[in-house]
Amino acid sequence: MKIYNTLNNSNIITGFILLGFPCPREGQILLFVLFSILYLLTLIGNSSIICAVGWDQRLHTPMDILLANFSFLEICYVTSTVPNMLANFLSETKVISFSGCFLQFYFFFSLGCTECFFLAAMAFDRYLAICQPLHYPTIMTGQLCTNLVVNSWVFGFLWFLIPIIIISQMAFCGSRIIDHFLCDPGPLLALTCKRAPVMELVFSTLALLPIIILFLFIMGSYSLVLRAVLRVRSAAGQRKAFSTCGSHLAVVSLFYGSVLVMYGSPTSEHEDRMQKIVTLFYSVVTPLLNPVIYSLRNKDMKRALQKFMRIQRKC
Repeated sequence: MKIYNTLNNSNIITGFILLGFPCPREGQILLFVLFSILYLLTLIGNSSIICAVGWDQRLHTPMDILLANFSFLEICYVTSTVPNMLANFLSETKVISFSGCFLQFYFFFSLGCTECFFLAAMAFDRYLAICQPLHYPTIMTGQLCTNLVVNSWVFGFLWFLIPIIIISQMAFCGSRIIDHFLCDPGPLLALTCKRAPVMELVFSTLALLPIIILFLFIMGSYSLVLRAVLRVRSAAGQRKAFSTCGSHLAVVSLFYGSVLVMYGSPTSEHEDRMQKIVTLFYSVVTPLLNPVIYSLRNKDMKRALQKFMRIQRKC
């Protein structure tokens, strides 16, 4: 990778500068404390769901196995950005190396893409459970559940691999300042020596394809679920069906709502501050809220977490 300084092309820049959230030193320390607490709560909440699913035999269902993997994914997702952001709050230079920048770039988008696949797999599971209840045990087998988990990870991490490798080989000139708290493709491509409209179009298309296609798949699945639920004559049956899908729909709404706002329209329409806020919401706030949503709406999960916490206190 070639990086040039516009003032002196013989000087090789050793990294990018992530501005993050510019404010006085006191404000940086306050943000460090705030995001440290949010990060710790996210780790505790998602780890609790993973432990509860592993500990309680009643939660060894396909949906709960998918949920445990999803919680692990959320831990990885938030870890791809927050630790570096915390370090930047206390740093005077706020420099991130080239390799560190593109690794963050790759993992952040790959994990986000993997989340799209997992949400689609969970929607498919709910469709089978409610619309095909008699065939559910024979269709959603352990092998199919494992295949869904493995394929979600594999496709998520392969989707952006080649474009990110190509971008990392491009030459960068002039300013190395990225007005963001992570290595986002928009600011990165703006620093290239020559504009690459084809690469920008390719990356934008690849970013939108899984979002739109999988979102339509999820909405289609839940439209069929809704139609099946409305046919249930028992009010108790309808409440049970809605309760099993409500938490997943809430998570889908939080994630896709913010992602579609961010990537569903041209980057130029977003101010830098709004970009940061929207990205912050789906990369930090959503992983924090997900375990709360699932534990509150899932009675079995709530009971398992309560028992797990009691055992931990005794130990």
